[in-house]
Amino acid sequence: MTAALAWDDFRLVKAISDQRGLTQAAERLGINHSTAFRRLGQIEAALRTPLFERHRTGYVPTPAAEEMVRIAARMEEDVLAFTRRIEGRILSPAGELRITTAASLLTGLLTPILAAFCARCPEVRLDVVVSEQALNLAKRDADVALRATNDPPDTLVGRRLATIAWALYGRSDTDPGLPLSAQRWVSPAPRLGAAVAARYVQERTAPERVVLRLDTVQGLADAVEAGIGIGPLPCVIGDRRPGLVRLSGPEPELAAGLWLLTHPDLRRAARVRAFLDFVGDAITRERDAIEGRLPPQRTETISTS
Repeated sequence: MTAALAWDDFRLVKAISDQRGLTQAAERLGINHSTAFRRLGQIEAALRTPLFERHRTGYVPTPAAEEMVRIAARMEEDVLAFTRRIEGRILSPAGELRITTAASLLTGLLTPILAAFCARCPEVRLDVVVSEQALNLAKRDADVALRATNDPPDTLVGRRLATIAWALYGRSDTDPGLPLSAQRWVSPAPRLGAAVAARYVQERTAPERVVLRLDTVQGLADAVEAGIGIGPLPCVIGDRRPGLVRLSGPEPELAAGLWLLTHPDLRRAARVRAFLDFVGDAITRERDAIEGRLPPQRTETISTS
C-alpha cells in the first residue's frame, strides 16, 4: 500500500508543475532547493511512480502529477472560498486590506482619499498594489480594485462611480495655430491597455509625428508637461497640472467607466464594506473633475486641419 499524502505534498507538486522547475517552486513555497528535492523523491517513492520527466526545458508533469495538480487546484480554491466566507462574517473594520489600482488613479485621485480613510478607520492596514493589469480578486491577489473599465468581470460586485473623461492636452505654450497633424505627439502604448487612446493618436497624425510612446498614463502626462509633444490624458490628471491646457473638449470615444469592485464573498466583511462606502462616496464627490467639467479658461482651441 502507498503511504498517505499530505496537503503540502499536493502543494509542492502543483508548484513544481506551475513553475516548471524545483528552484522556482521552492522559492514560491519558502523552502530551500534541497528540501524540495528530498520531498519530491519521498512523494514519488510513496506513490511508486514518477511525477515529472526531467527535460532541458524544465520539469514536465506525468499524468499522475497532472491529476495531483488538478486536485491541488480544487483544494486551493476551497480554502480560499472558506477564508473569504469567514472574513465576510467579521463585524469590526480591522485587519489588512489589499487594494489594487493603476498608478495614475493612485497619484491623481486616490492617495488623499486613502489618507482620510486611514484616519477614519485606524485599525485597517492598507496594502496598495499598483498595477496596470487587472489582478485576480477571486484568488485574493487583492481584496478591492479601483479600475478604469467599460467591462468589469461578471465574477465581481461593486459600483460604477463615474465616467473617466479624456481630452487632448499640451503645454500652455503650445502653438494653437499649428494644425494637429503638424504637432509633435506622445502616445499611449497599446500594451498599456489603452488601445483606443493609441488609435486616437494614429487617426490624427502621421506615424513620424509620434515622437514618444509610453506604457503608463503618469509617464504620458509627464511627457506632455515636459513639452515633448501633445497627447491624450484623463481630465482628472491633465486638469490638475497647471502647466497644461486642453486642446480639445472631452473625447467620447476615449471615455471609460470608473469601478470600485470586490469579490462577492468579501463585500460584507466590515473592513471591505467600510472601504467601499467611504471611498465610493469620496470619489463621487470628485465626479465633476473625473468627468472633465472644466472652467472655460483652461481650454485652448487648436486647428484640426
